Amino acid sequence: MRSVPPKLRLVALMVLTVAYAFAESDTDRATLLYNHAEYSAAIGILSHIRNPDLELLGQCYFMEGDFRRAADSLEKAAVLNPDSSMIQTWLGRAWGRRAETAFPLLAARYAAKTRQAFEKAVQLDPTSAAALGDLFDFYLDAPAIMGGGIDKAATLLPRMTRYDPVEADLAQARIEEAQKRFEPAEQSLQRAMEKAPRDVIPILLLAQFLARRGRVDESEKAFQRAATIAPNSPRVLFARADSYLRAKRHIDQARDLLKRYLAAKNLTPDDPPRWEAINLLKKAEGA
Repeated sequence: MRSVPPKLRLVALMVLTVAYAFAESDTDRATLLYNHAEYSAAIGILSHIRNPDLELLGQCYFMEGDFRRAADSLEKAAVLNPDSSMIQTWLGRAWGRRAETAFPLLAARYAAKTRQAFEKAVQLDPTSAAALGDLFDFYLDAPAIMGGGIDKAATLLPRMTRYDPVEADLAQARIEEAQKRFEPAEQSLQRAMEKAPRDVIPILLLAQFLARRGRVDESEKAFQRAATIAPNSPRVLFARADSYLRAKRHIDQARDLLKRYLAAKNLTPDDPPRWEAINLLKKAEGA
């Protein structure tokens, strides 16, 4: 894999600078910064606006890892725009992250808020791939006592198949792996790759699956294929480093990949936020 060439980084910076200069409002400037993963700078602008875009502010706080402020902003945004599926989706994400780090009693309360937000997001827009995907994740990962369960996750597959066939195959693979049906899981991942041959996400998920199964050589080939398709993709760097650390191998290479990820100038909101990479790097440096 190659890191982003210096010339491309310079071009990206110049494009951002020019676009920022021509942005018509502070909200436009904050949106531009958000789209280039400059969340702290976007928060700085939005915090000085009398009536800021609360949805955007909540998204920025979320991507900065400040989930309490993210939930607060998104709750206010939901009051102002109660019919927005996307606000509910982001609100569910914020409560979900808060549930992960809260004490048990609070975690149960926050998990309930997570489920309610995701279910409302799907109710408001049954065609939303983001809402369906997040609700699926909740059902699959949460215990039954908190409203989760594999059976509930499986009920979403027909709708996911209709609106996002690739995501449906990836979801099917997760269910099958959770059921220890590893051969069908691999077949589902392969189907997703066939449907979207230029999309690196199914390839990365296959690479990580193969690594978990101890099929190291095949996993490496899949990572290399993803790097060939998207040689400048930060997500490839992150996924490979994460896989190495989970397998407790190639620790030095994982450190290098994460440092390159943090130095990348082409991050977007679709990539893992920097704080996740920083946490992984700390783990790698302590290994």
